Amino acid sequence: MVAVEDSAERNEKRSADEQDVMPSDSKPGLSLFDRFATGASSFVSRAWFFLGCVLLVVVWAPTFAFLQLDTWQLIINTVTTIITFLLVALLQNTERRADDALQQKLNAIAEALADLMQHVRDDPDAENDAKELRAAVGLEERESAD
Repeated sequence: MVAVEDSAERNEKRSADEQDVMPSDSKPGLSLFDRFATGASSFVSRAWFFLGCVLLVVVWAPTFAFLQLDTWQLIINTVTTIITFLLVALLQNTERRADDALQQKLNAIAEALADLMQHVRDDPDAENDAKELRAAVGLEERESAD
């Protein structure tokens, strides 16, 4: 594709600090906390974790017979509040990283579209490149109202 070659030439002309960050340029390693948050997100998103939570409530419910009402309510409220607080922090971390990765991909697509538009202006035979790009990103052909 000529558009890819033109893009590479333009990128070479830019200085290193002006270059766009592409998804392939992102750091391959994750911090210890990021790895932990990813593992926790994977752990809590499984059906058996939900069943474990249901089992916790089923085990807790009959303790009403042994405990005073205030103590009985305090136990479940404290446990669920702590678990919720910690899980929200961990899940926000994984969601933020997923959003960042998606934004990098969108930036790469936008850059490719800008390069293609420049190429189309320079070369009227570039319609095949445009069709290839539409197919690659899942865009449908649309008829104009003209």
